[in-house]
Amino acid sequence: MKNKILIVDDEISVRLLLEEALEILENEAVEILTAKNGTEALEIITSENPKLVFLDVIMPKMSGLEVCNTVKNELKIPDIYIIMLTANGQEMDKRQGTDVGADLYLTKPFRAKNVLNICRDVLGLSVTHE
Repeated sequence: MKNKILIVDDEISVRLLLEEALEILENEAVEILTAKNGTEALEIITSENPKLVFLDVIMPKMSGLEVCNTVKNELKIPDIYIIMLTANGQEMDKRQGTDVGADLYLTKPFRAKNVLNICRDVLGLSVTHE
């Protein structure tokens, strides 16, 4: 069974950057899914059961904080790791993410290698040297 990673961001450039950083994982039975807003993200999360979600905080229709809260506290979906991605790196922002159940908080811009290492760690994939 494939591990699924969902990338959620309303900015196409960020989605493409993350997809590019993670495409090497597709050789390791990982499927990469994308969504452009919170509503779409919630639909994909409930239908596809991704193990890992990169979730932008500020998005149209439904914020990343609302999506995270719905997934973790209302639907109580087990075994899903949510990483909040945001340009806001202040402590208050991080606390809001933690309060709704986010597992990790990354600020933009991020390093592709760090993102790849986090994915491998969360999904239990071995680290190969590129």
